[in-house]
Amino acid sequence: MSDPRVLSIVLAGGEGKRLQPLTFDRAKPAVPFAGTYRLIDFVLSNLVNSGLREVVVLTQYKSHSLDRHISETWRFSSLLGNYIASVPAQQRVGKRWFQGSADAIYQSLNLIYDARPDIVAVLGADNVYRMDFSQMIRAHVESGLPATVAGVRQPVSQSKQFGVIETAAEDPTRIEAFVEKPASTPGLPDSPGEFLASMGNYVFDAQALVDAVVEDSKDEASSHDMGGDIIPAFVRQGRAGVYDFEHNAVPGAGPNDRGYWRDVGTIDSFYEAHMDLIAPVPAFNLYNLRWPIYTRQTVLPPAKFVHDIDNQPGRAVDSIVANGVVISGGYVEGSVVSQGVTVDSLAAVSSSVLMDDVRIQRGARVHRAILDKNVVVPPGETVGLFPEVDRRRGFTVTESGLTVVPKNHVVNDDPFDDRPRL
Repeated sequence: MSDPRVLSIVLAGGEGKRLQPLTFDRAKPAVPFAGTYRLIDFVLSNLVNSGLREVVVLTQYKSHSLDRHISETWRFSSLLGNYIASVPAQQRVGKRWFQGSADAIYQSLNLIYDARPDIVAVLGADNVYRMDFSQMIRAHVESGLPATVAGVRQPVSQSKQFGVIETAAEDPTRIEAFVEKPASTPGLPDSPGEFLASMGNYVFDAQALVDAVVEDSKDEASSHDMGGDIIPAFVRQGRAGVYDFEHNAVPGAGPNDRGYWRDVGTIDSFYEAHMDLIAPVPAFNLYNLRWPIYTRQTVLPPAKFVHDIDNQPGRAVDSIVANGVVISGGYVEGSVVSQGVTVDSLAAVSSSVLMDDVRIQRGARVHRAILDKNVVVPPGETVGLFPEVDRRRGFTVTESGLTVVPKNHVVNDDPFDDRPRL
């Protein structure tokens, strides 16, 4: 039997409300990550590395920077029919935008009709992980079931944070129940302390998916969501299987980072995913060149560490430092420093994430903070050291005490003068 033809649909239309202020003016999949990437680069890299190169990305909210990133970065030769195409909401079935992820596919069925695939992979756009999707597709075909859900093992104590996959006792590959964020759930037979959480990645027989979203579109009580409506419908019919992410083997993955998956849907989880990168033996290894994460290559000089006029050395330890960074007499520890950042004399940055072109000026201090693009911390100012001061300035401070400064802001002590600057 020849390999099935696969169309991959990446769902990139979510608002990302829990990631605000990072999503005030950009789609969640376009949020910068790890110094040089954007969140969508992870799923697209996984697809390309898996040999799946017929890809459409469904966008909707504040999609300009996402569309631009895809058009500038993800271009293939058309000679072999490969493409990654950004497809905005088009109101093809009425004067309305996407009502949910299933409705997004329903309103985009023309893409499936045009591609004529045997299999459709439906994937989320904003998680951090490596996965060979071809292995999941092979398991899907072998199962004989029309729908397969990717599941990742999580501690049972976290069941209320995820969609939970409960499998049949007689067949651990068949889904018996799909429960959204239950207070508790039974553990797995081979690991009582773990359960399978939905990764938001699905594989379908193409006709089965088309039939399901068409039927769902007729149900006025439906929320038109893939995880909330489409998958439970397949489960009720006994037609859904599970693919355990633990069985996915990616070239170059070591014992420390194999099976890594992080949902970065909140500010705290976004921050924690960055902290996973900077250990000497990181929980997620960006340096696995056998399964690279691709992104747009910006023309910038290498990072530079220099003494300042007072002969203070520029230093960075346990950190990721991107191209174009200049640390001139400042000190960076346990942080991710993105492209074009400057850290001046006597300034200190610790346990933080600095996005592109942030300026940390002389004597300023930043601790446990996320600074979005173009933020300026003037001489002697602080961010993250005094949460109440940060709240008074109007910055987001999470329950864990993490401060987030939105794009283009100059930090100062006047809450009425903390305006974005050009």
